[in-house]
Amino acid sequence: MKTATRSRTRSAARLAAVQALYQQEMERVPLARLLKEFHDHRLGATIEDAQYVAAETAFFDDIVAGVDARRIELDSLIADRLADGWSLDRLDRPMRALLRAGAYELVARPDVPVATVISEYVDVAHAFFDKRESGFVNGLLDAIAKHARPAAAGS
Repeated sequence: MKTATRSRTRSAARLAAVQALYQQEMERVPLARLLKEFHDHRLGATIEDAQYVAAETAFFDDIVAGVDARRIELDSLIADRLADGWSLDRLDRPMRALLRAGAYELVARPDVPVATVISEYVDVAHAFFDKRESGFVNGLLDAIAKHARPAAAGS
């Protein structure tokens, strides 16, 4: 797969993963049903006259299933890096989904460079939030990267 195409399909997979994780938290959808719904109706689909970029399905599945399997570990990584007085529950659901997906990649996908993970999830944040929240995503994922991949962080 060409690098530019792979980059676009992975970006689409990340955005879809955040949407799936949000839906899972909102509706408590079982993982297998959630993945099937996204495979059948969302990834690369045309929704409301908008054609969505095809997503790298295996990458999407890895993020969603990985976050589902490691949620407690990921939530702890995120919560430990929040400012005093903040808790994970205080963040809104889209932000929790985004941070969990980014943290998962930093912890479990050493094949993806730290800078790529952070940049991609900052881009996803722009789809949902204002500039201030995108900066928050950048800082928090950078802090997780320093813990999860100390040799690679900041490179």
